[in-house]
Amino acid sequence: MYAASKVPLITAYFWIIKLLTTAMGEATSDYMVRTINPVIAVLFGFTAFVIAMVLQFRAKRYVAWTYWLAVAMVAVFGTQAADVLHIKFHVPYAASTAFYAVVLTVIFIVWYRVEGTLSIHSIRTPRRELFYWATVLATFALGTATGDLTARTLGLGYLASGIWFSIAFAVVAVAHWRFGLNPILAFWICYVLTRPVGASFADYVAFPHSVGGLGVGHGPVALFLTFLIVIFVGYLTVTRKDVEELAGAPTRSARPRHRRDVSSAAERRPAPPRPSYRSGPADEPPYPPRPGRPPYQRGPFDEEPYPPRPGRSPYQREPFEEPPDLARPRNEEPRRPPEGFFLWDDR
Repeated sequence: MYAASKVPLITAYFWIIKLLTTAMGEATSDYMVRTINPVIAVLFGFTAFVIAMVLQFRAKRYVAWTYWLAVAMVAVFGTQAADVLHIKFHVPYAASTAFYAVVLTVIFIVWYRVEGTLSIHSIRTPRRELFYWATVLATFALGTATGDLTARTLGLGYLASGIWFSIAFAVVAVAHWRFGLNPILAFWICYVLTRPVGASFADYVAFPHSVGGLGVGHGPVALFLTFLIVIFVGYLTVTRKDVEELAGAPTRSARPRHRRDVSSAAERRPAPPRPSYRSGPADEPPYPPRPGRPPYQRGPFDEEPYPPRPGRSPYQREPFEEPPDLARPRNEEPRRPPEGFFLWDDR
């Protein structure tokens, strides 16, 4: 289990970067498929997708540049996966749209039966993160097929498709904001709708006039959108506005402290006033003098001195009155212990 969430907080920056990545993925995929061999382009997209997923799964918490790199690579590879069914296998957009809708529904059902929730705020385990990214990949493929269905098959064109999907996005947002639509349902509907919104406007700007576009080109559109994504992701990396802080964890704006459990100056209680240094006597009464002697004078004590030991002078150098020990004669035999004294020795 991860210590923090692996996804960002849902803010306005989240939806802005999400729309930019969908448009960038559409433009990049179309540029690669039309510039190099489509098979090689899909292999490149799949390789970049795998590398981004490895970096994302190795992270222990949400990191802005790692997460949005993964989203961008999902946008590129998801677009290629949807286009391959139509271009390579000639699958109609209506059939591919229905197919990816079924895939997304199956992922949602399995995710809910296993985890009991579809909330992105609960992405704190590797299994839930796996369900999350499988859902994201399916939503990108479904959004791409749906956008191409409305723009080409139904003949609405890229600009009209982008406008209609933008209106649908706004309706869901207002239903959640004003009328209490379930936040999880509203989030995933909007997440699916951001794909055809971004892809439709990117195709409208990139495709030539002959197919209803502005003719800017897929390469310039992809580079410009990538530049905008880098700016926004860099801003979020520095400000950490979309990072879910742990409960009880200190924020980065808090003033650093050099010692543990040391309160700031505003939290300290004022110390009681100290008495000023004076030459006069203190307010406390002095210790009482010992009985029988003056407390501060140098005169003789009134106490009686200790009595002298009997038989010797206490303070004089005169010889003691006790007789000293007599020297032992040299011819006297040494004293010996009595017989049986060492019988206790067991050596």
